[in-house]
Amino acid sequence: MMVPTRRQFLTATAAVPVMHALGCTVRTEPGATKTAEDNVEPEAKEPPFPIADSNNAFGCDLYGRLKSAEGNVFFSPFSIEAALGMTSAGARGNTLVEMQKVLHLPAGEENVHGGFKAMIASLNNDKVPIDKRGYELTIANALWGMTGFPWRKEFLATTNANYGAGLIDTDFGLPEVARGIINKWVEQKTREKIKDLIPKGLLTPDTRMVLTNAIYFKGSWATEFDKKQTKVGPFHLADGTEQDAPLMYRHADMSYAETADYQVIELPYKGQETAMLVWLPRKADGFADLETKLSAKSIADTVKALTPGTDVELTLPKFKVETEYSMGEPLTALGMKDAFDENKADLSGMHSGGGKLFISAVVHKAFVDVNEEGTEAAAATAVVIMWTSARVPAEPKVFRADRPFLFAIRHLPTGAVLFLGRVSRMK
Repeated sequence: MMVPTRRQFLTATAAVPVMHALGCTVRTEPGATKTAEDNVEPEAKEPPFPIADSNNAFGCDLYGRLKSAEGNVFFSPFSIEAALGMTSAGARGNTLVEMQKVLHLPAGEENVHGGFKAMIASLNNDKVPIDKRGYELTIANALWGMTGFPWRKEFLATTNANYGAGLIDTDFGLPEVARGIINKWVEQKTREKIKDLIPKGLLTPDTRMVLTNAIYFKGSWATEFDKKQTKVGPFHLADGTEQDAPLMYRHADMSYAETADYQVIELPYKGQETAMLVWLPRKADGFADLETKLSAKSIADTVKALTPGTDVELTLPKFKVETEYSMGEPLTALGMKDAFDENKADLSGMHSGGGKLFISAVVHKAFVDVNEEGTEAAAATAVVIMWTSARVPAEPKVFRADRPFLFAIRHLPTGAVLFLGRVSRMK
């Protein structure tokens, strides 16, 4: 195999199997690329945060439904999972069964809602001040319920105790007033990054509840990029065209893994509790294949395969992405059908009155800004409830993300993927 130059991509077959298909832990000396021969079967252990596994599996499933749209993709699996997790506390019968399956929820109500409680506590980490953590990460939930509606005390107790979501009496008889109040709450919880989450006309006098989640993250790189090294260069699109992009550069020891088809880099933020993973296909036309391999297991195997202390020349574009989605269609396609059907939905665990409730909409917005200093990201979700009666090379690895790539922002103590997306264009 020819020794690559500093600025060439390695195209020879690497020793690490694609996404560690066998799920093996790889052990190697610092600085050495991991090989299949180094694989050691890990001891089976109960994950400390099973909801993180549920979240990651759901996020990858949902990405599979969103990737067909043109352009960039970005969303928060955790925000959507948490909002629907709260909703599931009031679901019964087949409606609940479908939600559990789509959200990959563990068996047992206590495991589900208690699991979210533990996750949210770990993510918010209120016992450690932000200036001590080195990054900012906040999660907020709320229930906006129709004033005077007969909500079940058990449902309200479960969502309040496990999600910190207190009931806020809301008059949906004035839907635009209610929309303004909820959107203002979301805006405040996301540091004004998510505005107008609920569009005009989505709420009506028949709305009975809106369940909201907001997540905000701001972290500085553990090692920042030198702004003087940022240069405008070509970003190669999948169709063969190019766009000018500000490309950041850093040459340092990093956590790195590779296969014959792609490279992976992990960039930690200050505090060492959060990090960004970036997957880069080796070939210009390899991104579609990389997307098809994305799964919760592949993410876990990627993390296992990372080799700390690898000499890397990294090029990464500065980018900013803002997205908004109506999640009804992709959630229905994944199998969550009854909840959106006014004739079949069973949300009787929420209320004790006559008539039926069903989910009329799930809306989601997300924002991310990546630059030399670090990353700022935010997302919010609203569930609207309606009423109806290898080897070490001689030279450093070159990771030049000047073409479409996947990325995720992870919370390392829990393993949860907080944000997931792709960058396929610069404009």
